[in-house]
Amino acid sequence: MGKVVIGVDPHKRINAVCVVAGRGRVVASEQFDNSAAGFRELKKFWRQWQQRSWAVEGANGVGKHLAQRLVAEGETVFDVSTRRAALARVHAGGNGRKTDDTDAESIAMVGLRTSGLAQVRPDALTVELKLLANRRDELVSMRIQAACRIHRDLVVLLPGGVSKRLTARYSKQVLARVRPRDELGRLRRQLLADQIGDLEVIDRKILAINRQIKAKVKAARTTVTDVFGFGPINTARMLGDVGDVSRFKSRHHFASFNGPPPPCGAAAAPPSPRSTRRAIASSTTPSTSPRSPRSARRPQRGTPTTPARSPRARPTKKPCARSNGGSPTPSTAISSPTPLRPASGVREGKWGRLQRPARPAQPRQPALRRGHSPDPEARLRLPPLDRGGHYAPSLLQMRHTMIPSNRTNQRP
Repeated sequence: MGKVVIGVDPHKRINAVCVVAGRGRVVASEQFDNSAAGFRELKKFWRQWQQRSWAVEGANGVGKHLAQRLVAEGETVFDVSTRRAALARVHAGGNGRKTDDTDAESIAMVGLRTSGLAQVRPDALTVELKLLANRRDELVSMRIQAACRIHRDLVVLLPGGVSKRLTARYSKQVLARVRPRDELGRLRRQLLADQIGDLEVIDRKILAINRQIKAKVKAARTTVTDVFGFGPINTARMLGDVGDVSRFKSRHHFASFNGPPPPCGAAAAPPSPRSTRRAIASSTTPSTSPRSPRSARRPQRGTPTTPARSPRARPTKKPCARSNGGSPTPSTAISSPTPLRPASGVREGKWGRLQRPARPAQPRQPALRRGHSPDPEARLRLPPLDRGGHYAPSLLQMRHTMIPSNRTNQRP
């Protein structure tokens, strides 16, 4: 039998395998558990064919562990994208149902009839760099936590606290000057000494892993260290995140994998290692699909959203102050009346929706009603004098002379 292609549809628990001969004939189809025992059964299965090659879907994603195991066994493995496998399944004919066996057959057909697929290579060095970089980040986080705890306890023991830039040596010097006299202070000093010991252990681990990263980067013989701002630590993170750079067809595919392009108005300056590393870490899978027309018309961040020929925006309207005539109490001398401009095309009945209406539909009433105001004081009207020049009012006259100035405001 001639050369065959073994297509694999990897999953979390099982791996669907389909073997296709030279003319597209399905030779065998099987499913194996994604475990150590399942991998041993898969090795017995593929030994039936001497001339063989593998096509694994998502060799840098779900099928990465299986693909690397096959490469370690000396097998030739090609990476098949999900899009190619879906197109092969749709155009293959039949009912078009999506099953594990059908997907494995489509992947095998793509590996048989498609040239130029990316070959999976051993990435032991890049994985080692990524593991070391991740471990260093964890140690740095632990050191920050230990330093914060030490600073927290030193602030309690020493009046005024200490500097935030703490080291194990400086913390020991400060702790040597502390002589607490009570039992609580002695306990705080004992716990603080333990935390300083933890900080020393973390510092020794960080120094050791830094030396290990420098040795691995030197053995990689990479030119990333020639870029401005990239030392051994940032280079290890970069190589670990990217992996095998030969899997990208061109620099445009690599740029699409890294993330969105920089803004058009940005000045040409060397990128910082933190921003570049963050852009690569944010994209877990490469995105090679073109931008949609709607997203292409959307302005990028950092670019002006309004073209030069567009009309100027209207100024924000300033609300008018309450006038003296409509206020129940007179305004003070500090507030000045707002000048009114002649409003054109203002209709009646728009008092709540227009800024300065020409004439409201209903006159505005004061806040206080007439019934709330106190009654006015009554005025005493004296009767006329008699012939002797004396007042001689009678009860009837006194009843009629006590007349208030406003009868409408009297309550019954």
